Amino acid sequence: MSLPLILCLIATVIPVFFGKIGAAPFWLGLQALALGWITLTRHHELDVHALALGLEVLVVRAWLAPTLLRRALAGSAVQRQELMPSNLFAWGVAISLIILAFKFGDGARADVRALTLGVVAATVMIAFLVLSTNQTPAAQLVAMLFMENALALFESLMPEPWPLPVHLSVSALYVATVAVGSWLVSGPSGVLVPHGDAMEEDT
Repeated sequence: MSLPLILCLIATVIPVFFGKIGAAPFWLGLQALALGWITLTRHHELDVHALALGLEVLVVRAWLAPTLLRRALAGSAVQRQELMPSNLFAWGVAISLIILAFKFGDGARADVRALTLGVVAATVMIAFLVLSTNQTPAAQLVAMLFMENALALFESLMPEPWPLPVHLSVSALYVATVAVGSWLVSGPSGVLVPHGDAMEEDT
């Protein structure tokens, strides 16, 4: 189970340090695939509940959300912008937050639960860092979806999974976040207009 956790962490860290906003749908999909892997392997025997949860993760988080975000960003200049400012100060803060996050799970190399807690904390802290350093609506939406995935990963720490109605509510909230966020990113006309161009049109 350590491999999908590491994959989830990679899908969180790499886009923040080196990725563009346009590549965010790919990394969100990779996060979701890792979550689906964890969901389907957390129990030795698969039951109907586990299969339903795995299917929900793969359909909603790995396919639907990245597809909606990719369509919202299509043809816009924003997708070429960095998810987080590329400077040593921001990178230093991000590295410090990741190290601090794994302090919540000391001994992560030996304990899967500790590693899971470290990945959850790192994902949440990275999401807050993106929210505080990038005011682009698309980057803010990606940070929110990172937090939603961290919440889903946190569930794997529980002895028993959430009841199905709770899962349906969380899934509905996730879809609503993606749908409304994609609409706000693309604008009423469906085409995202950079702030500079919008100011020129107003004048």
